[in-house]
Amino acid sequence: MEETFGFLYSAALRTAASLRIADRLADGPRTAAELAANTGTDGAKLHRLLRLLASRGVFQEDETGAFGLTPAAYALRTDVPGSLHSTVLLLTDDMFVRSAADLAETVRTGESAFPRVFGTPFFQHLEADGAARELFDAGMAAFSGPLDDAVAAVYPFPDRGTVVDVGGGRGGLLRAVLLRYPGLSGVLFDRAAALCEPLLAERELAGRWRAESGDFFATVPEGDVLLLKHVLPDWSDEDCVRILRSCRRSLAPGGRVLVVDAAPTPGNAPHLGKDLDILMMTALGGSTRSPAELEALFALSGLRHVRTVPTPGFASIVEAAAD
Repeated sequence: MEETFGFLYSAALRTAASLRIADRLADGPRTAAELAANTGTDGAKLHRLLRLLASRGVFQEDETGAFGLTPAAYALRTDVPGSLHSTVLLLTDDMFVRSAADLAETVRTGESAFPRVFGTPFFQHLEADGAARELFDAGMAAFSGPLDDAVAAVYPFPDRGTVVDVGGGRGGLLRAVLLRYPGLSGVLFDRAAALCEPLLAERELAGRWRAESGDFFATVPEGDVLLLKHVLPDWSDEDCVRILRSCRRSLAPGGRVLVVDAAPTPGNAPHLGKDLDILMMTALGGSTRSPAELEALFALSGLRHVRTVPTPGFASIVEAAAD
């Protein structure tokens, strides 16, 4: 029954994020009535919403009826490192909720739900809707941001050379790598619309990176290490091979392609990659792939699987080299 009512929990989480309840509790616990006065909501209804979230570890109600932050609720604040506020708003947005509601048809037909529901493929929708594009960019940056330092810390990048962040968005991963390896230079590569607010303004990075726009299906800039973080799950196997072949053509001798994704392994254990896989299936027509499935795509792209490096987070680094 708890699983059946999961959609109610998501709706409550989205509402709390939209009202910025966690921000309003930064100075200490407050009652639902006090929060309602600040948010223009109904106090009794807000209490019932927060009571549900508290039962799942997001917020906690004390003996006086006041609600306070928990570690999970702290992540909903907008002003803290590692905030997931934008990610919660993205993943509970109609773009994904309405697509997921059509999951049965996706399973029946094998086609993603998003074009059926919204009348256009996902990325075309983002190009036409500026607000959706902004939400997607902010939500994805928050979702993947905590992973950037972990990847830079656990993978042995070379001391010299060029790192290309392919489909890198705002460049959080490239920033983390360049800060840790001062001998490297970098290229942030994505569509022009995604390169508007790069996260590489540190003084020590001045002159060590450039932004370049283009289409990764056609070509990518040359480099010694090509990063693909949260890129391949958006696409079909055929499209992934096109992307990987572009990377193979631009890979320097002895270079590496690093696929950074939530790569689920066989077995029944919970894994965030299995949740994300349904999201990809319904909204974008892609999938999260295990290391073995990525190895098969590498083989079709002129690459070979070298190793899989775990990170402290939910993702792994699947390393490939040229055949």
